[in-house]
Amino acid sequence: MVKLKSNKGILCERDESVFFITLKHSRRRNALSLEKLVTLSDEIDSFTKDSALRVLVIQAEGPVFSAGHDLYEIKDGTSEDHSKLFDQCAKTMEQIRTTPKPVIASVDGLATAAGCQLVATCDIAIASTDSQFATPGVNVGLFCTMPGVALSRAIPKKKALDMMLTGEPIGAEEAKSLGLISRVVPKNKLKAETHSLAHQIASSSPAVISMGKQAFYKQIELNIETAYDFAKDQMVKHLEHPDAKEGISAFINKRRPNWTK
Repeated sequence: MVKLKSNKGILCERDESVFFITLKHSRRRNALSLEKLVTLSDEIDSFTKDSALRVLVIQAEGPVFSAGHDLYEIKDGTSEDHSKLFDQCAKTMEQIRTTPKPVIASVDGLATAAGCQLVATCDIAIASTDSQFATPGVNVGLFCTMPGVALSRAIPKKKALDMMLTGEPIGAEEAKSLGLISRVVPKNKLKAETHSLAHQIASSSPAVISMGKQAFYKQIELNIETAYDFAKDQMVKHLEHPDAKEGISAFINKRRPNWTK
């Protein structure tokens, strides 16, 4: 693991083609302040532009993955400040979805409000068995409307509203059964499992992964008939890519594929 930089409570590291962003402000429960969101946005942009990086992992230090927005910042802010904060939050979340490279959330602890939104937004989420997830804004008079955008697209609507109306947390196993997270592992195996998953994905063709992620998010917004037409065209297009030809040839000839960079 190579440390690249540490800035404004965010540590950036790389392990071969995997890029790690670690939230490192546990004293403030890794709150997503405006400054933190801007820094996170900048790092996601850098990750997207670096052709040597294939997978991003977002993780955190301390018992709280992220408690969401910084309530002290919100309390003292003006309406203009609040607009800037939520605009930046939406931009950062959209960057995770629109970057053509996979983004994995690795959660060990509590993810609430915008922290839960961050987990729901990532392409894949892996969590320790004692992790919890909640949207408790209602308890402080601020309904989790923006976290609800990501949450309601990750889990059934009635359960999403249950979480937002009560503020009650759910455990890792329930989060997995609902589709909020992908995998649950023991706390002492989270780091190893996260690295293994990230490197497994990074070993595939970056072009195929990129085309696949973008096609996936496009088709889920379409009705099923249109989605099949779109998917058919995509598969025909993908078969013309050198990596598809190489992968099929490697499989038939029982050898490892040599992907394009």
